[in-house]
Amino acid sequence: MPSATRWQEQIQAVRETWGTLNWWDAPAGPEREWFARYARSSVTPGALAAELTSYLHTDIRSVLLTIQVPTLVLVDSDRFYEVLPETGHFVARKISGARVVEHSSRGGPHFHWYARGALIVAEVRRFLAEISEEERSFDRILATVLFTDIVESTRRAAELGDRRWRDVVLRHHKTVRSLLARYRGIEIDTAGDGFFASSDGPARAVRCAMAITDAVEPLGIEVRAGLHTGEVERVGDKIGGLAVNIGARVAALAAPSEVLVSQTVRDLMVGSGLTFADRGSHELRGVPGVWGLYAARKEAEPGGPGSLTPPA
Repeated sequence: MPSATRWQEQIQAVRETWGTLNWWDAPAGPEREWFARYARSSVTPGALAAELTSYLHTDIRSVLLTIQVPTLVLVDSDRFYEVLPETGHFVARKISGARVVEHSSRGGPHFHWYARGALIVAEVRRFLAEISEEERSFDRILATVLFTDIVESTRRAAELGDRRWRDVVLRHHKTVRSLLARYRGIEIDTAGDGFFASSDGPARAVRCAMAITDAVEPLGIEVRAGLHTGEVERVGDKIGGLAVNIGARVAALAAPSEVLVSQTVRDLMVGSGLTFADRGSHELRGVPGVWGLYAARKEAEPGGPGSLTPPA
C-alpha cells in the first residue's frame, strides 16, 4: 500500500486536477477529453477527495472473514495508485472461496479500469454464469419417483359408462392419495387416471406402489406402477429431469398389477425384506443405455428365492 504521505499527495492531486485534462497523463486526444467530461459528471473533486480520505481510517480486514457469498476479486497488476497486486490476493485469501483475477491496465497510473472495461465485464459475466450453473445444482435432490396408471382405462370406461367410470376414477384417486399420505409420498401431478409422485425413501415408495395395486382391485381395475431413484431438479412445486423420464418409461413397461423398478431402486433395497423378479434388460425410449428392470414381490423369508437379504 502507498504511504500516508503518498496517499495525501494523491488526494491533493484530486482536489487540484480532477475533471481536467491534467488529471490523466494519457496522450492528448478525444479519449482524454472524454474522460475529463466523465470525471466532472461523476463526482466533484471535493467529494472524491473526502472519499479517498475516508479510506485512510477504514480497516475492513475483520469484515472479510464474515463474507459468505461467492466473491470475485479483481486485481490491477499495474499497481494503480501504487496498490500492490499482493493486496488483492490478501483480500481474496481472507474471503472464503473467493476467486482472484489479475488484469493489466496497459496504461499510465491513472488509466486503471477505464482501459480494461471490456475485460472486467467479460470476467464478471463468466463468474456470474458459473455461479448460476452451480446454484442450479443446489436445486437438485435425490428422490424416488413413482408413476401409476390404470390399465386399459379406455376399455373400462366404455364398459361402465361415463358416470360409473367417473365414480371409479374418483375412488381410485382417493385411494391413491390416502396411501401416498400413509407412506409419506408427495403427489407431484395427476394426468387423467395416472399419478406422478415422489418420495425420499425407495423402500417406502415401493411398498406404497404395491399397496396401491392391491387397494384398487376391489374397484374392478388394475394399475401398473414404475419407480426409479435418481437426482431430480426442483422447479417450484414440480420436479423434472432425466430421472423422472426414466421412471415414466419404467412404468410404461409394467404389466397389470405389477410394480416395476429400475436396477437403481433394486440395488438400494438390499436389506429391505422385499424381493424382486428379474424382468430382463430394456432400452428405454429416449434414455441412453440398457436398463435392468425388476418386478417387486411381496415380503419373503430371509434367504428365500429372489430375496435380497442373506439367510440368518
